[in-house]
Amino acid sequence: MTSPVSSGAVERGRVRVGLGSSRPRGGSRTTSTAPRPSRGRSGTPWLYLAPALVVLGGLLAYPIYQLGLISLFHYTQAQVSGGEPTTFEGFGNYAELFGDERFWQVLLATVVFAAACVVCTLAVGCALAVLLTRVRAVPRLALMLAALGAWATPAITGSTVWLFLFDADFGPVNRVLGLGDHAWTYGRFSAFFLVLLEVVWCSFPFVMVTVYAGIRSVPSEVLEAASLDGASQWRIWRSVLAPMLRPILVVVTIQSVIWDFKVFTQIYVMTGGGGIAGQNLVLNVYAYQQAFASSQYSLGAAIGVVMLLILLAVTLVYLRLLRRQGEEL
Repeated sequence: MTSPVSSGAVERGRVRVGLGSSRPRGGSRTTSTAPRPSRGRSGTPWLYLAPALVVLGGLLAYPIYQLGLISLFHYTQAQVSGGEPTTFEGFGNYAELFGDERFWQVLLATVVFAAACVVCTLAVGCALAVLLTRVRAVPRLALMLAALGAWATPAITGSTVWLFLFDADFGPVNRVLGLGDHAWTYGRFSAFFLVLLEVVWCSFPFVMVTVYAGIRSVPSEVLEAASLDGASQWRIWRSVLAPMLRPILVVVTIQSVIWDFKVFTQIYVMTGGGGIAGQNLVLNVYAYQQAFASSQYSLGAAIGVVMLLILLAVTLVYLRLLRRQGEEL
């Protein structure tokens, strides 16, 4: 009679022999039969992107190339009309620009104004996005329609309406606040504040709608768990929603920085081309004045190139900081 131990050993031996016999002789390893991706397929995505790249190249790359090219020449109305030949200046226009104290004052005002607009736009948009999740269907629909109406209003139309609201003679705001004939556009800071209100009014709907869509995609169980733990609404936003919505907040922040840094219509319309003695100038309006009011096209192009480089630098630095924190965009 065979013992269980000996039979188990025999079975284990058979398994070992079976495993050993499956290997090919000569010590060669078995090759995987899974199909490998063809190298020719790696260019397929670029074929789909080719039409869009061609359109973007024509609409963006070529104008940027022309902008940079004009900034390297002495290009005024005399060169446009053909009265004088175009001369190569190299970085002479940039040296003249950076040596002008007015340029640095306008740059500082632009950075401060754009930062204030971005912060206020994000605060208002995110607050209203959270409010949309708390109200009923009818108030939510009314708020969405009102916000989309502000978003769809052309900038020049919205600027004209805000000028009427704050008009010194007929504006209802001065009457309600009891300010008499106070002229908002005469003072530097009050004019900037008035433009900031209009910029935030026409910009917050994009942030509100985008963030609201992100909040709706957050699982309700997460928010319910935070509420059961006794977290306040501000704590839920700061510790739960904001980290989960960070990719969306990155997009709306970069978009807001780009839009608010190159504000033109609101400043030009509401301050009459830059305010009294140019006290409300920003870079975009300053470039317009240099290029078209003074016919210094090369200097205006240099300002445009500087603005482009600043926006690229801010965007790249912001994305780099997020990648260092481990965020996937």
